[in-house]
Amino acid sequence: MSKSNATEKPTGKPKQPEAITEPPQFERALEELEGLVDRLEGEDLTLEESLAVFERGIGLTRTCQQALDAAEQRVRILTEQSDSAEPEPFSDRVAAASED
Repeated sequence: MSKSNATEKPTGKPKQPEAITEPPQFERALEELEGLVDRLEGEDLTLEESLAVFERGIGLTRTCQQALDAAEQRVRILTEQSDSAEPEPFSDRVAAASED
């Protein structure tokens, strides 16, 4: 979402953020969240507008946290040691790939 979306006046209940499945979605969600913080800090919003912006921000925060948790889990899986896996030097794989 662009910052222009973050500055629009709320027209009702904010839509819930969708699950983040790609890194660009995470970046857009963070950008929108930053815009919402700017709005709350800088604009003269009514109580109802402030609550709607805050609610949207909470939803984005939760969605971003879920994406970070999933990424952390993927890293953990990739870096776990396995009894059946043989370590392999990284430089050998790079050399083999460059020969292809």
